[in-house]
Amino acid sequence: MATQSAPGQGQDQDQLFAALANATRREVLRLLRDQGPQPVQALADHFAMRRPSLSEHLKVLREAGLVSEERQGRQRIYRLEAAPLVEVQDWLHPYERFWREKLKGLEDLLDRMPDDEA
Repeated sequence: MATQSAPGQGQDQDQLFAALANATRREVLRLLRDQGPQPVQALADHFAMRRPSLSEHLKVLREAGLVSEERQGRQRIYRLEAAPLVEVQDWLHPYERFWREKLKGLEDLLDRMPDDEA
């Protein structure tokens, strides 16, 4: 049974998950989370890639709504925008519940098993 989502919502969700699928982009988000807003060059210093390559990653994150950009003079400052991650959390929540129930079942089974008398 297929479920319907609001127009554009599936595409937005695909864009969000695609942005998070890349290790470099996840590291950029971690840096912004841990160290706060940063200029492009400060972010680039953490990676063994040319600045235009990092700019492409930042563009993907910006289009997914995960970062915002602010110009300060000649610099572009990037800031984490964590609100879209709530959508990821909401999507993952049923899976977390699924695994908690499975682990609870395993715990119950192990509790019913007799202890080995070695």
